[in-house]
Amino acid sequence: MKIIFEKFWIIFLLFILTGGLLARLYKLDNPVADWHSWRQGDTASVTRIYLERGVDLLHPKYHDLSQLQSGLPNPEGWRFVEFPIYNLLHVYLVNTFPQYSLEIWGRLLSVFFSLISTGLIFLIGRRFLGTIGGLLSAFFFAFLPYNIFFSRVILPEPSAVTFALVSLYLFSLWFDTDRKSWLFLAGFAFSLGLLIKPYVIFYSVPMLWLAVKKSDGDMKKLVTNFDLWIFTLIALLPVGLWRVWISQFPEGIPYYKWAFNFMGIRFRPAFWRWIFGERLGDLILGVWGLFPFLAGVLARGLKSETWFVHSFILGMFLYVAVVAAANVRHDYYQTLIVPAVVLMLARGVIYLWNAKELFQPLTRFVTIFSVFLALYLSFNDIKPLYQINHPEIIRAGVALDKIAAKDALVVAPYNGDTAFLYQTKRSGWPIQQLPIEDLVKQGADYYVSVDIDDPGTFDALKKFEVALQEDDFIIIDLSKKRM
Repeated sequence: MKIIFEKFWIIFLLFILTGGLLARLYKLDNPVADWHSWRQGDTASVTRIYLERGVDLLHPKYHDLSQLQSGLPNPEGWRFVEFPIYNLLHVYLVNTFPQYSLEIWGRLLSVFFSLISTGLIFLIGRRFLGTIGGLLSAFFFAFLPYNIFFSRVILPEPSAVTFALVSLYLFSLWFDTDRKSWLFLAGFAFSLGLLIKPYVIFYSVPMLWLAVKKSDGDMKKLVTNFDLWIFTLIALLPVGLWRVWISQFPEGIPYYKWAFNFMGIRFRPAFWRWIFGERLGDLILGVWGLFPFLAGVLARGLKSETWFVHSFILGMFLYVAVVAAANVRHDYYQTLIVPAVVLMLARGVIYLWNAKELFQPLTRFVTIFSVFLALYLSFNDIKPLYQINHPEIIRAGVALDKIAAKDALVVAPYNGDTAFLYQTKRSGWPIQQLPIEDLVKQGADYYVSVDIDDPGTFDALKKFEVALQEDDFIIIDLSKKRM
């Protein structure tokens, strides 16, 4: 069996990639109204504005003009979060192949990055766990229900993971060959990952482990390695320049300090429950996946260099510990830890399959059963994330798009959730933080609401004429005052 996998690995990998692609096509045409639609809408709106106004990588904008994100008035709609590499590619795809919608191309772009990551996981896994380990790692990355969902969303995370994995793989090639070109290319790929998502800096932990091992544990040799300093400069300089640049636009930088330790959440009981219970244990590993995962953590080295996987897991633990509040509050933040998790799962499965000190037939059956049950139970938890729970925001957005000018500004209160504003295809305010008269002075043209009984809606209705009303939404024309 081992010989078959070693000889025909490319066939098995192609099956995995094909299956991973098909799994990610499930509900690919969903409107941006499923789970985390607010964050997906923010990302997609940068692309939409690029399509309408032209691409300007140094001045990304989105539809939200409120001060909700940064605490400062943002009348220009600046959106300085990730460097818009994802959006640049998104725009190219929409312009080149207009037969598909912006939303479908956004999801397909994430799927494309995810499939590249699957191949990279195989290469990294094969290097440190052998061919079977690489195939198992790729299998888990392709078919964990959590990763299927979060690699077909309109978010920058899948692309950040891909560039980080490219860097990690190239770094391992430098470790093996000592070729400087691999190291410097790894630095370039890492810089792209950091520009998209600075949190991938924690992928440097397994790189550091490799660098220490290459230096034979000699710290003086490590610190005086000039090539590693060049790698670090290549990796960090672009993101440093980007942070300096965006500091000129504080109104466009969402408040981010909460992400680290808001309300002192780090290492409190809720931290352990949400990160290791709800997210890793339940959502990602489907409870039963903990069995092979922990086996991978505890097993003796399959060969000495498998400590690489432990260093990767350590890096991901540091990530969730440092960025504690964001990881507790939002489940998409764990997208970054999946590569390390699947490598450890593969390590555990290999150990359990070959463990001679255990009763092999029973151990192998339990291992297969655990993997099957983990995938099944995780899918049951992930499946509701595909649902569109509030289709009325889509209907209201379509209705407003038919009657409003393209440059109209819209008040679309939805508890600060920008998913509703995105559906209007207009810039405006996702929350009413000011009296309606003040918003009109700032240029608001329409007030659209899916909560007709809301006090803000009732106030606007008393003062302005109704443009259109249905059972589940109302559009108010703010240019027409009631007499």
